[in-house]
Amino acid sequence: MKPSYPRGATNRDSIARVTDPHAGSPLASRSGGVLLHPTSLPGAGPSGNLGTVAYRFAERLASTGLSWWQTLPVGPVDPWRSPYSGPSAFAGNASLIAPEPLVAQGLLRADEATGMKHEETLRRAFDVFEAMARGALHDDFEAYCAAQEDWLEDHALYTALRSAHGGRSWTAWDAPIRDREPAALARARRNLEEQTRFERFVQFLFDRQWDALRDRCRELGLRLLGDVPFYVAHESADVWSRAPLFLLDGQGRPTSTAGVPPDYFNEEGQWWGNPLYRWDRHRDEGYAWWIARLGRALARFDAVRLDHFIAIHNYWEIPDGARSAREGRWAGGPGVPFLQTVFQRLDVGRFVAEDLGAISDAVRDLRDRFGLPGMRVIQFGFDGDPDNEHLPHRYPPGCVAYTGTHDNNTSAGWFEQEAGPSRLAILEYLGSDGRAIHRDLARAVFASQASVAILPAQDLLGLGSAARMNRPGVIEGNWTWRMSGSALPDDALEWLQDLAARSGRGR
Repeated sequence: MKPSYPRGATNRDSIARVTDPHAGSPLASRSGGVLLHPTSLPGAGPSGNLGTVAYRFAERLASTGLSWWQTLPVGPVDPWRSPYSGPSAFAGNASLIAPEPLVAQGLLRADEATGMKHEETLRRAFDVFEAMARGALHDDFEAYCAAQEDWLEDHALYTALRSAHGGRSWTAWDAPIRDREPAALARARRNLEEQTRFERFVQFLFDRQWDALRDRCRELGLRLLGDVPFYVAHESADVWSRAPLFLLDGQGRPTSTAGVPPDYFNEEGQWWGNPLYRWDRHRDEGYAWWIARLGRALARFDAVRLDHFIAIHNYWEIPDGARSAREGRWAGGPGVPFLQTVFQRLDVGRFVAEDLGAISDAVRDLRDRFGLPGMRVIQFGFDGDPDNEHLPHRYPPGCVAYTGTHDNNTSAGWFEQEAGPSRLAILEYLGSDGRAIHRDLARAVFASQASVAILPAQDLLGLGSAARMNRPGVIEGNWTWRMSGSALPDDALEWLQDLAARSGRGR
C-alpha cells in the first residue's frame, strides 16, 4: 500500500522535537478539558452526532476557559459498539453523521432527517446526490476520493463485499477474493460499483462534518484530543487488504491474538482477539502503514493518545487454542526503531502515551526517551503507598491527568462500590466529607502539576456506575451512555468555569 500523508500531518522539525519534544507542543502548557465521546451527546436519535448539539457542547465548554475536548476513537465500531476494534483504522463512524447539514446541502428534506432510520437517511442523501446536476459538491467528492484513495478504495470494497456475503468473515469468502487475486478484485469492483461509491460517499460526508466541527473548535480556542487504538480488528479492511502485515495462517485466520495478563480490571486477564502484527514486515516497508494511520489521526485532532503504549515495548501474545488470557506470554515489540521512524515523519509533540497497566522501567524509559507525556489516573492512587505515582502530589509537569478514563468506573461509582477499606484514606487525602466526591477528586487532579487535566463528562455531572462507558473484559452492555438534557447543564458549566480559573487552567 502506498502510504498517504494527509495535509498538516507531517512536520519537518520532528527530528528536533525528539530532543526537545515540548517546544511548541499543544500539550506543554497548563490546561484542562473534558472527555466526552460524540456518541454520548444528547439528542433524539440512537447516537449522538456531529450536528447542532456537538457545536453547542463545544461552545459551552470553550466558554469555561478550558482548552481540550477529548474523545474516544471516531472510527467505525464493532458489533458491540466498541470504537477500539472496528472494521477500519482510517474510516470515520457513519453513525456520527448528522442529518441537519444534509438538509442544508439539499440532500434531504426536513421530514426525511427525522422520519427515517440512519442508514435510510444516508441512502436517501446518496440517491439525491447521484441525481443532482454536477456541481461543486460533486467536484469536492471526486477530489476527496482521489486524496484518500490509498485507504478509501479498500475500505469501500471490503464493506461492500462483507455486506454481499451476509456479514460473514472474510476468511469464509471464496479463496480468490479472500486472497485478493487481481482478477477477482476487478470483477468485485465492477459488480459492486454502486455500493462502493455509496461507501465512499458516506466517508466523504463524515469527513466534511468532522472538519467543519474541528474548524469551529479552533475558532473557539478549543483543541481536540483524539485516540488511536493500538490494534485493529481481524474483521477489518486493514487486515483483509494488508494480510502480510499480520500474524495469520494461509486461510487468513490469526495464529495468535492480543490481550493482557491479569490486571486491575480483570483477574483472569483480557482476551481481545485482535490479530498481532508481523513487525518484521512493518519494519521492511518503513512502518508506512503506521505512519499513514497516525498521520490521518493527526489530520483530525490537535493531539492523539497512543492507546496501549506498553505494546511498543512488549505485548501479550495469546496462542491459538488457549483457554484463557492467562495462557499468553510476553513478546518483544518494535521499540525504539519504530518510534524513531514514526517521529521522523510526524510531530512527536502531539502524542500522549497511554502508559497504564503492567508498566516496567523499560516502558518508562521508552516513553521518556521520546519525551512523550504519560497518563495519571487518581483512582489508581489509593493502594496505601504514599509514593504511588497516581496520587496528585506525585504528578510530574509533563503528564496528562484524569479522575478516570473510559475504562474506569465513574468517580461517584468507584467511591461507592470499589473504594472499600480505602475510603477513609481517600477522604483524608482529599480533605473531603464525601458528599461531592466527584468534585473533590476533580479539584485534586486540576490542582496538580500535570500539564493537562481531563475530567470525564460523567464525573463533571456526578453520575454513578450506571453511566460507566466501558467494563474491560466484558463484551456486552458497553459504549451506550448518553447525556440527557442540555449539552452542558448551567450548574455544571458554572462549576467547571470556576474550577478552570482556580486551578490556573483557563485560557
